[in-house]
Amino acid sequence: MKVLLLAGEESGVLYAERLRRALPGCEFKTYQDHYKTSDLAVMGFWAVIKRLFFFLGVQRTMKRIIREWKPDVVVTIDYPGLNLKLAAYAKARGIPAVHLVCPQVWAWHQGRIPKVAAAVNRLLCFFPFEPALFKAYEGKDFHAAFIGHPMVDIFAEERTVGVVGAEAHHESAGPEARHPETVALLPGSRVGEIQRHLPRLLDAVGLLKRPDIRVVIPAANDRAEAEIRATITARNDSFTPEVVKGGARDLLRQADCAAVASGTATLEAALARCPTVLVYAVSPLLAWFARRVITGVKHIGLANVIAEKSGVEPPMPELLQEAFTPEAVAAQLGAWLNDAEARTCASRALDDVMARLHSDGDALGLAAREIVEVARAH
Repeated sequence: MKVLLLAGEESGVLYAERLRRALPGCEFKTYQDHYKTSDLAVMGFWAVIKRLFFFLGVQRTMKRIIREWKPDVVVTIDYPGLNLKLAAYAKARGIPAVHLVCPQVWAWHQGRIPKVAAAVNRLLCFFPFEPALFKAYEGKDFHAAFIGHPMVDIFAEERTVGVVGAEAHHESAGPEARHPETVALLPGSRVGEIQRHLPRLLDAVGLLKRPDIRVVIPAANDRAEAEIRATITARNDSFTPEVVKGGARDLLRQADCAAVASGTATLEAALARCPTVLVYAVSPLLAWFARRVITGVKHIGLANVIAEKSGVEPPMPELLQEAFTPEAVAAQLGAWLNDAEARTCASRALDDVMARLHSDGDALGLAAREIVEVARAH
């Protein structure tokens, strides 16, 4: 079976590699045969506009591959701006299209729902409340299914004896619990995020006045590491944070608590059972725009969105924009650092919500079966 497997960002590439292993014996073509992921992973409206001719070229190239290579199925992973256009192009030519990761139509612009349904044959959703949004469009040429979240399986596989011990620590409570010592700070992976978030997070740690704690900051890549180190060097803090390259998931498993910028890392923190305060700040203009556009949910953290849609209490405090102050972050981290029972309650609340991401089997194994099924049906 010939599979055109299109993932434009690092998280999608991770899922694509695991999907390859779940589809043995297939022949694959990808974006990465022609382009670097770093060139494709551009965020923001203006950033895309500035590279519009590049992305138009990418679209032409992939459409030519669809016409000439004639894959048995086109599988797109997230990256909806370009991927759904290519999926629709394939579907219009009689080639089945499967899309993994439902666009966040539950947060904003629900008018996109019929366009998404028209673009693909199968929509494979990571969150349990998403298929219901597409119920009106179910039919011979479209089906939406919940397959579970791949990060659940990734976390399960990555567990080691040491990691299990760290997770067991999150269950500890009472006077016999070991003294908390590790605070994880995840300011984001992009330079702008680090510049906006890290100074406030470091100020918050300073307000804790806890010289005994260990502060660790994982850097997602070389650029992020350079920016983190430059920010720390320019300051005169009474403590010296540790900066590590990668390893965010392991750190979150072992940390007593964390402050994490909104994004996939907050989901990883929830799966790691790490008591976490979600933080984020953008420019005032973008914040004004977002507040008027994002109307479908009250929260931005994925764990909190799942809780909100399930009718349970959100498990992760959110400090956004004006509410994201060093004092507020310090108050939340301090509450966990000083109270083992509070940490245990926070970990169990995260467990309750994350249990809703489990499905009947390995998520990408289920995705592989859906892909084979839709390809054979055509």
